Amino acid sequence: MSDRQDDFERGLKNRRSVLGDAWVERSTAGANAFNAEFQDFITRFAWNDVWGRPGLDHPTRRLLVLGMTMGLARWEEFELHCGAAIRASQQPGSGVTLAQIKETLLQGAIYCGVPAANTAFKIFVELLKKEGIAVEPAPLTAERRVATHHTFSLPQLRIALQGSGQGVPVVLAHALGLDLEMWNGLADELAAAGHPVLRYDQRGHGRSAVPAGPYTMDELVDDAARVVREWGVGPVVWIGLSMGGMVGQGLGIRHPELVRGLVFANTTAQYPEAARAAWQQRIDKVEQGGMAVIADMVVERYLHEAYRREHPAAAAALRAKIQHADPRGYVACCQAVAQVDWLARLPEIKAPTLVLAGALDAGAPPSMAEAINSRIAGARLVVLDEASHLSVAEQPQQFVALVQEFLRKV
Repeated sequence: MSDRQDDFERGLKNRRSVLGDAWVERSTAGANAFNAEFQDFITRFAWNDVWGRPGLDHPTRRLLVLGMTMGLARWEEFELHCGAAIRASQQPGSGVTLAQIKETLLQGAIYCGVPAANTAFKIFVELLKKEGIAVEPAPLTAERRVATHHTFSLPQLRIALQGSGQGVPVVLAHALGLDLEMWNGLADELAAAGHPVLRYDQRGHGRSAVPAGPYTMDELVDDAARVVREWGVGPVVWIGLSMGGMVGQGLGIRHPELVRGLVFANTTAQYPEAARAAWQQRIDKVEQGGMAVIADMVVERYLHEAYRREHPAAAAALRAKIQHADPRGYVACCQAVAQVDWLARLPEIKAPTLVLAGALDAGAPPSMAEAINSRIAGARLVVLDEASHLSVAEQPQQFVALVQEFLRKV
């Protein structure tokens, strides 16, 4: 190819990046005297003049094409672009995720109609299977269905309930910048094992209210207490990771009647002064530039390098979740987290306690977990190898096994 490209060659480059080499080779190399001008035309005008415009990036254009072909019932074109988008989602840095594709199809159910969305989802799932991407079952039976509500009390917090068994009731509290969906896998496992499970979005996060900040750790603990009281099935086993673990410590100290067991994962009871200064720097960055300026840093702290390399789609989904977090709620919770200070009061906790740490966790290293464990009578500490901050994502089987063993004992 000449160093001096024409519009066809520029368009061909975009076409390959979106649809893949194999499809483009079939379309261009197989052109004949009847359709060659058409292939030339769409390559120059559609793929160069339109896809080459700077106003929208390729991931956004991908999703728009899916929505439009779905609305027009252009199923051959939809399948082509949907398959290409799915393959792209498995590549690091592609900018498109399976979650975004699913959201596009859900949006289409409203604006294109349910029959179109039904066909689109069927094609999507079949393409996932064709690409060897596992689709986990999620039956809408009474035992497995997730019911979502909001608290009656204010500020309103979104809660998700599942599981109708007679096992120990469990509450799951998420990490900073995430939401109750962080616990999807563990919640499914526990509900299937017969445990009623409640998850909730902490204030400032997910679909919960975002009252004006700053927040205090006591306010987050009071939120947790009213969630448990409104559920009305306590005392519960509280499982909290990172910020959720800090809230759980406060719950065990200030509202011991509400808990029968506590699991603190990848968390701390107190930060050194230097770390508090770092929290202020993070707050300043978000206030000045929004969530996008810290998204990569947070992903790198939450998931270790090998995991990110081996699970690019999961890393991309986490990055998207962080970027879409409400910066006001995030900053307000950062101000609470930075000032966490339960260390001296940990001996007041009498409930059975399991402390989990990640061997690779830089934000809440095993030394912080040991500081918690050593101050709670009878507590057990387990350090998970090959795990950093989101240990429930990086080592899900070991995390589930440890939690289920703990639940059998309490």
